[in-house]
Amino acid sequence: MIEKVNVQGYYEYMKTPWGKLFYELAWHNIECRGKRILDFGSGFGYTADHFAKSNEVIAVEPNEEMIQNRFSENVYQQINGDISALKQMPDHSFDVIICHNVLEYLENREELLLEFSRLLAKDGFISIIKHNKAGKIMQKAVFEYNIDEAMKLLNNENVASANFGTINEYDDHDLEEYSRKKLRIEKIYGLRIFFALQRNELKTGEEWFANMYDLECKAEEIPEFRDIAFFHHIILKSTES
Repeated sequence: MIEKVNVQGYYEYMKTPWGKLFYELAWHNIECRGKRILDFGSGFGYTADHFAKSNEVIAVEPNEEMIQNRFSENVYQQINGDISALKQMPDHSFDVIICHNVLEYLENREELLLEFSRLLAKDGFISIIKHNKAGKIMQKAVFEYNIDEAMKLLNNENVASANFGTINEYDDHDLEEYSRKKLRIEKIYGLRIFFALQRNELKTGEEWFANMYDLECKAEEIPEFRDIAFFHHIILKSTES
């Protein structure tokens, strides 16, 4: 599914204040109760476990090492598999489908989006988080001072992530094309607008976390800030709904 995974590196990232903030910001726009949820590419199960507090969740992840170290404070079904596991599931099985930071590393995006559209309930939605090129260029140039990779991105070349290998870029509205127009974009939020540009030694304490959470939430739908966010959080709905 993904060419390589730095499991330990990703686990350490999740324990940082900025790693935790990423998840809190992702969750606040998709909070739901009493729903049937699919988390595809579930990783350590952090998101699946969160939503399992008040929903029925099925998590699908191909990496066995991540599953062995998954979060499991709440009850959810964990499947070790890939798109082939989805093909065994009935039509319209899920009210919510979550796929965060996965599609950049796959070649079969069209096949996967078509499966998502088949599995989605008519009044449900899909939550996808993806890299946003403009925001990545900002981080490379400002926070990392990695001018070479910033220039590569400006020249439409791909660069690698710290933990998951080469990031194969795609545009937000390609998601509609991958689904053959069976899905439409309902909303786009900016995520990690500001805190990726701060020095890590500043990102500590409850006050920093609370203030940055509020600031990110305030700016996430303002186009000027959303367009330079490191991630875009995209909500898709069926064109049949």
